[in-house]
Amino acid sequence: MLSLFRRRPGRLTPRLAHQQAGDGTAVLLDVRETPEWNAGHAPDALHLPLSRLVAGASLPAAAQGRPVVTICRSGHRSQQAAKLLAGRGVQATDVTGGMTAWAGAGLPVIGPGGSNGVIA
Repeated sequence: MLSLFRRRPGRLTPRLAHQQAGDGTAVLLDVRETPEWNAGHAPDALHLPLSRLVAGASLPAAAQGRPVVTICRSGHRSQQAAKLLAGRGVQATDVTGGMTAWAGAGLPVIGPGGSNGVIA
């Protein structure tokens, strides 16, 4: 009977998400809005704002058919995105603490032109 209930998407630490994105185990999907993305994002991330995802946008081609790890600023929007994607049949998890925790863990954040980025 328990198999009828959908499990909530899991959560990953920033370091584990970085490892999975780096080794190709999963695609890191940044769901923040464009100004936030432009200020600074993880080097291996793809971008699709949560607002577009909620409106029905498809995953970027490079993420289709692959496990996805969502990330936002603090972890709230990425949790929503992971739940939405799981509802669409995507294997999705999110990053606990978002880009704030990512940067706090000393992981790379790039900005315009490959410069050091900031978390907006």
